[in-house]
Amino acid sequence: MRAMDGQRVRIGLINYAHLITHYSLLILPTAVLAMAVSGSGFGTDYGEILSLATGMFVLYGLFSLPQGWLAQRVGRVPLLAVFFIGTGLSLIGCGFATAPWMLAVALATAGLFSAIYHPIGTAMLVDAAGDKVGRAVGMNGVFGNVGVALAPVITAFLLAHGGWRWAFIVPGALAVLGGALWLRLSGPDVIGHRSGRPFPAIPRHLVRRAVVVLLLIAASSGLVFNAFTVLLPKLMAERLASAPGLLPLVGLAAFGVTLCGALTQFSVGRAIDRTTLKRVFLPFGLILAPAMAGLAFADGWLVLPLAGVVAAVIFGQVTVNETMTARYLSPALRTRMYSVRFFVGFLGAASAPPLVGLLHDRTGSLSAVLLVLAAFALVTMGCALAFPDRREELEPELWAHAADAELVPAAE
Repeated sequence: MRAMDGQRVRIGLINYAHLITHYSLLILPTAVLAMAVSGSGFGTDYGEILSLATGMFVLYGLFSLPQGWLAQRVGRVPLLAVFFIGTGLSLIGCGFATAPWMLAVALATAGLFSAIYHPIGTAMLVDAAGDKVGRAVGMNGVFGNVGVALAPVITAFLLAHGGWRWAFIVPGALAVLGGALWLRLSGPDVIGHRSGRPFPAIPRHLVRRAVVVLLLIAASSGLVFNAFTVLLPKLMAERLASAPGLLPLVGLAAFGVTLCGALTQFSVGRAIDRTTLKRVFLPFGLILAPAMAGLAFADGWLVLPLAGVVAAVIFGQVTVNETMTARYLSPALRTRMYSVRFFVGFLGAASAPPLVGLLHDRTGSLSAVLLVLAAFALVTMGCALAFPDRREELEPELWAHAADAELVPAAE
């Protein structure tokens, strides 16, 4: 019983690490609202300050790629400790920056350390989940999206009561604290694979098809996910201006919209354990593009439900995508595939801050950005249509019959 309790605490820390990851990436989009003022030392241009996060997202993508290689040589437990402490100290460094280049370097360093989490933490959870991968990934996604939802609210609170520097220092200290707890509670092999069944032999053409879809989704959804979360505080501030009663609630509005995504991930995680991936993924793929296009032209109170739908779809499909890897790739390949997938996705994510800032500065609104994201969402629609729909996902023992059937020559 004591070992099981320790296991739960460690899994809780892995989920907490997911919260820290997404929270840390979204401090600047809200902090910039207080930084873009005369005398701040960072200028008054929203787009220029936001673009200081470009290096953060570039390194966030680049350094996810070698994590599978590092995990084999260093181990997953030490890497997660490096994630906690490195990310935390980098955020604290952001709080002490006195010039744009210093903030850009500190943000980039935070992105480098944050790159550790997804390939390592996701692989740990999937190995621990056994036959309930969807539920585990869904709950982990809830923590990540609570981090996304809390970032504008807590950052706005810290801006109002302490200034933008504390908006970086406080979460940085909490990340370092998480690292201290992880070092104290983790053992040499924190989590092992709990399923007693060997991984089935899946027909190679289906594995290739799933991998191609995964990489295409990663390329498009990385940009869409990150751009939407980056622009959300600014979108609420601009579009709620026509509804003055809602304007003071900008931070809470952004929190509520993001919470829609978190709740969806939990529901999707449970649904995935009961049905095939395509049947969950396809409705999301069909809804995202028109909902994003509608949000480009919405104003006032209508922005809230539309943004909630977009958040629900974007965040919900993350759970589907991460479960794809677990269902179609063996445990020995997962960490490497997660590294490649997140590398591709985060390269798309790296283009989000400059894209949002550039198009906003050129057009004076976020409509053009949202229309570009709607176009990328069409890729997600195509991927949803192309993904396999196999009942063997729920009954893995049937994959053996599918593999045997491929070896039987067709009748002349």
